[in-house]
Amino acid sequence: MRAMILAAGLSTRLWPLTIDRAKPAIPFLGRPLVGYVAEYLARYGCREVVVNLHHRPESVRAALGDGSRFGVRLQYTEEPEILGTGGALDNARALLDDGTFIVINGKIITDIDLSEALRTHREREALATLILRRNATRERFSTVRVRDGLIEGFGGPPASDNVEGSAIADPLMFTGIQILEPRIFSYIPRGVFSHTTTDVYPSAIAAGERVVAHIAGGMWHELSTIERYLQTSLTVMRQEGRDVERGGGSRVEAGADVRAAVLWERVLIEAGAQVRRAVLGAGVRVRAGERLTDVAVVRADLAQGISRPTKAPAGEVRGDHFVVPLTECYNP
Repeated sequence: MRAMILAAGLSTRLWPLTIDRAKPAIPFLGRPLVGYVAEYLARYGCREVVVNLHHRPESVRAALGDGSRFGVRLQYTEEPEILGTGGALDNARALLDDGTFIVINGKIITDIDLSEALRTHREREALATLILRRNATRERFSTVRVRDGLIEGFGGPPASDNVEGSAIADPLMFTGIQILEPRIFSYIPRGVFSHTTTDVYPSAIAAGERVVAHIAGGMWHELSTIERYLQTSLTVMRQEGRDVERGGGSRVEAGADVRAAVLWERVLIEAGAQVRRAVLGAGVRVRAGERLTDVAVVRADLAQGISRPTKAPAGEVRGDHFVVPLTECYNP
């Protein structure tokens, strides 16, 4: 079975971690983020995987190669201009139009059972099956309206007040994983920007197509912000009995105090330094006596002369570091 990983977004909310690489090339516990997603797909028999590229495409190709070390064969499509989730599929239709295929967002970590969703898809003879989950904590993800197992439409984030027994007390949200039949291309505009949830699925539903909901359990995390990236990393590391991730060539000297931290490549933390609840980008050096808590840090020279993108978190230069304070706190 074929699959596509949607990974062309600018990921401005992950800035400055995305200054020198695209989101798919960001490391997640020893492998590129999209490598993790590719391994997930491979477990369910998806061996031919397409990844769409936009921002710093060379960083993705260098990180992922042909995909063989993740159990798949990767092909790439490039978007000089962002095409949206629907336009991305249109751009890759020649690679996906010969049978049922899976599309997955490239910024999620999950163990959702795809085989169960595929069973639902086939039993309901769906054009598309969207994997949903219950948004029990009412995070600010768009809601999905469902009736009798069929998707009726999409709405805004759930209200913050959770009234027990109310009609919206347990809203459904889209996980970013979907199973599609090639017939979906009949509803995707050719050669233009489009989104599946605003342009493609509403047209298909209006035409009487079966767009099915599969409500899944299991672990699911979305890594669209630095806070979520750090929290998810810490959650998974603690399940493995540790709380520090060291990228290749990184070194923590004896006498340094490092807890609840993600270190990318070639990070040096000197004796006498302290790091708590932090993401340190490639090549960062934390000198003796420095204290870094609840921050994301990259080298200051990377951010020099670069304007902060819209929606990116604010930061400042502190010596050799460009530092972004994190707004959420985590238990060490």
